[in-house]
Amino acid sequence: MRAIVLEQTGRPTRLEELELDPPRTGEVLVRLEASGICHSDLHVRDGEWERPGPIVLGHEGAGVIEAVGPGVADRSVGQRVALSWYYPCLACAACQSGRQWLCDATRALDHRLPDGSSRVHRDDGQEVLAYLAIGTLAERTVVPASAAIPIPAIVAPEVAALIGCCVTTGVGAVLKTAEVPAGASVAVFGLGGVGLSVVMGAVVAGATRVVAIDRVPAKLDLARELGATDTIKATDAEATIAAVRAASRGGPDFAFEAVGLPATIEQAIGVLPRGGTAVLVGLTPFGQRASFEAFPFVDGARRLLGSNYGSAVAAVDFPRYADLHLDGRLPIDRLVERRIGLGEVEDAFEQMRQGRFARQVVTDFAP
Repeated sequence: MRAIVLEQTGRPTRLEELELDPPRTGEVLVRLEASGICHSDLHVRDGEWERPGPIVLGHEGAGVIEAVGPGVADRSVGQRVALSWYYPCLACAACQSGRQWLCDATRALDHRLPDGSSRVHRDDGQEVLAYLAIGTLAERTVVPASAAIPIPAIVAPEVAALIGCCVTTGVGAVLKTAEVPAGASVAVFGLGGVGLSVVMGAVVAGATRVVAIDRVPAKLDLARELGATDTIKATDAEATIAAVRAASRGGPDFAFEAVGLPATIEQAIGVLPRGGTAVLVGLTPFGQRASFEAFPFVDGARRLLGSNYGSAVAAVDFPRYADLHLDGRLPIDRLVERRIGLGEVEDAFEQMRQGRFARQVVTDFAP
């Protein structure tokens, strides 16, 4: 198979021919139909997150099951699936309490399958890891069955792929992590795929005012089309905070940070009124810190939440978000602004660095 391989963080990726072993017990082989280009991939590519190599990048994918390993009874050949980048062990205390996004026994963060190995290797036998154990920037991948979540075949592959990461991360941050109630006011800092998904989630939740903030006018336009009631072009911190407070009538009940920068984290906290909640969704480069003045934060009974993967239980939430899409309540397809081939990933990273496109998706895996 062909795949996008990163030999070492901070260096360009390359398209390689690799060997893929068949699925073993509890695993399935998936032929990829779509793979989104996520900022987490860029963090690794640019060396902001250190990861081992060689590794097949990509973690936002969907495809069709082509083979099932022994012991897999609830997945079948021909099923369309969205891939979860955090497969649960289903046995630890977090999983048993229904909090699979906090599973502490998964090998996903080691980029390995449950038995500690990888099914990918070079023709000389050298092992190649799969990013977060799914490595979706490839023609095919072998994943744990628990990471392959069946999605209705009527759902477009690009939509299913985005459900696998940015949509679940953003929509889930609103509906599950923060539990935004109907009638609340919401501000969203950063309008990439995750931030725009937060906007859509706020609309589903019934927020009466949704303020969207970004530096790129085209993303502000898209946010308004997706349901934002107000849009603000970000400038300096003081002016941006003032504009958000004015648009939200004194400050939003919930401020979501979907960029992953200390400056915007501090702004999300800075716009809060008394009793307001800041929800941190974006991931920063390793080692970065943000700060806020402690007294008014405590005195105003403000809250700060971290949201990982939208508090997802993939087997439950992926189909739920697919149904909301099919009902017209989550227009996920609007996020896909550029479709590319597998060989165009490096260019897609450059477009992302320049802030272009809500989401770029690999849909052409042909040589």
